[in-house]
Amino acid sequence: MSGTSADGVDVAIVEVARGNRSDSGSSGTSSSEHGADMTARLLLHHHRAYPTQLREQIFAFRRPDGAVATPAAFLRQLATMGREISLTCAAAVNEALAAANLSSAELCAVAAHGQTLFHEPPDTVQWFDPALVAAEVGCAVVSDFRRADLAAGGQGAPLVPFADYLLFRDAGKNRVLLNLGGIANITWLPAGGSPRDVIGFDTGPANCVIDHLARQHGVAGGLDRDGAMSMRGRADFPTAFAAIRGSSFVFRPPPKSADIPEMIAMYERTRDQLGHAAMPLPDQMATASMMAALGVELALAHLPRRPDEIIASGGGVDNSRLMQEIAAATKLPVHRTDAFGVPAQAKEAIAFALLGAATLDAIPSNIPSVTGARRPVVLGSVTPRP
Repeated sequence: MSGTSADGVDVAIVEVARGNRSDSGSSGTSSSEHGADMTARLLLHHHRAYPTQLREQIFAFRRPDGAVATPAAFLRQLATMGREISLTCAAAVNEALAAANLSSAELCAVAAHGQTLFHEPPDTVQWFDPALVAAEVGCAVVSDFRRADLAAGGQGAPLVPFADYLLFRDAGKNRVLLNLGGIANITWLPAGGSPRDVIGFDTGPANCVIDHLARQHGVAGGLDRDGAMSMRGRADFPTAFAAIRGSSFVFRPPPKSADIPEMIAMYERTRDQLGHAAMPLPDQMATASMMAALGVELALAHLPRRPDEIIASGGGVDNSRLMQEIAAATKLPVHRTDAFGVPAQAKEAIAFALLGAATLDAIPSNIPSVTGARRPVVLGSVTPRP
């Protein structure tokens, strides 16, 4: 998995089994519905960072003003970037296999999301070369997960609620799973619910505005590591509130999905309109954290009822300021997925392992109540083992 933060590739080596769950998920729901009997055991998690130049290219490409001079140069850059993304992914998988003392022959498949370059349903680009990864690893590859859902009229996102349901459903508690990547998204898991009861959608920005500010100001690594700068800052509530309140995305009912450029523009437009362009960087980062938290709180109004708890994962869980703002805005207990046996940085990679397993077993793994698709569909395309 490589998310919208484009920091690199997370690999999860996962053992997936069928038929090992004693609960059905809800009364009247068979254990095999929507793959509800699938279980996942994490064997190893490994992260490989993108080379600095590749990460810069990805963000330059995603800026509205980032187009290169000629169509030929544009296509050359696009092709080269796809190759580098895929080679980084393959290297990460091979490193993980070596660390786990496994060979590629012992894998059923590599499930890979690719790198999001554009997402505006019904159009999407997850840039990736599955044939190159199959050749470099020596294994079948499942990829291109969004398109089947888009073809069925859905948003093509979010897709992780399938795994959230498998991993975190509970008979007695109403839960929200919160992923804090570049974009924040939630999955609603009602107590004792079935897959048909799951709701999921993007809530707005998580790390993307903070990371954008870090890159703009030349902060090492292009991020606010552990939220250290944000913690020193003073959040400007009028800017955070006006940015969220002025966003048509935040108040639009689900299904819905967001992309990074519109979230950055939303923040900068509001900041500049209020005359705060010269705000110190720590204050801007703290304000961006508050804005993300307000987006999460407003998203809860789209749910049938308030959750009992929030369980968070993704890179944003290491940002202390962001986590504090979410707890303050929602007034709910906020836990990391680590407390439930799923490392926060590995959760999305585990999710795509489950999605890939579902593809191989011909199990539909989109959730129409989440994406808005007309019907459940089997996701992903399979590139065979070379």
